[in-house]
Amino acid sequence: MTVPPLFDHFDSEDEDQLPRDTASREAGREADAEHWDTRSRPSGMRAHAQAWLHVEPFYWTMRVVYVCLAAGAVFAVYINGVAEGWWHAWGEKPSVAATAPATQPTPAPTVSSEAAMSGGYQIGPDGVLVRPTQYAADTYTKPELPEEAKENTERGAEAAAEHYLALLVYAWNTGDTQPLADMSDSDSKFAHEVTQRISDLYGNGWVFNNSSAVEHVLKLEPAELAGAENTSDAVTVVLAINSSDGTICQNKNIYVHDQQYQSIFALVMTWNNDQWVVTQAGMEKTNE
Repeated sequence: MTVPPLFDHFDSEDEDQLPRDTASREAGREADAEHWDTRSRPSGMRAHAQAWLHVEPFYWTMRVVYVCLAAGAVFAVYINGVAEGWWHAWGEKPSVAATAPATQPTPAPTVSSEAAMSGGYQIGPDGVLVRPTQYAADTYTKPELPEEAKENTERGAEAAAEHYLALLVYAWNTGDTQPLADMSDSDSKFAHEVTQRISDLYGNGWVFNNSSAVEHVLKLEPAELAGAENTSDAVTVVLAINSSDGTICQNKNIYVHDQQYQSIFALVMTWNNDQWVVTQAGMEKTNE
């Protein structure tokens, strides 16, 4: 192995040897330097690397940690540069097209051209089937009180009872129970039950084609009221009627009851404040 010129004087056998002349020394140094660059440096670096690797385990571990920390620092700088936007194009500002978030057009809500249907009926926004226009509540006219029903006679009581039945049918077909309530005594249990049933039904449904017609007058006579001292202004009216419940809707359910049935409708009509008022009433089917 050739020794670099820096250590040339340690290999001389004669310490008193005269120095070379200046030209020879410079030429020798240039030659030795060239020889050092071509052969001595690789061998020295390899030896240095081997010495760096062959160390005690503790120091080897520490060196691995140092390498990992250095790599992590470089990676953190890169990530931070990307986040800040200065890493693009070696410090150039990114274009708007490159940094602006991509916007997606909001799809327009699809609207079905066909209305939701159930059983041939359209479903309304409240979840209740829409009532057919031809059977709308306003197609039913409120019955008018006949002139005979304005008289304080048995015939007047009979006419008033028939009018009350017409108001009952009107209430079922329209949901308007006020006329029926106006002609009923405030203590009438029958009136309270019927108006409540109708109100509950129209809360989530409707009725049309309900009908009732008087077939016979079974009884028409002064009423015998328990505990009453004067019964001259009270008349009992019993009617045989033929009825049909019609078409009933409850939410999304349809019930068609076109079949006719017979019932007995009994009323106690009381003359009060120049008009007939229903104080008691009851209805019962006869052909079930």
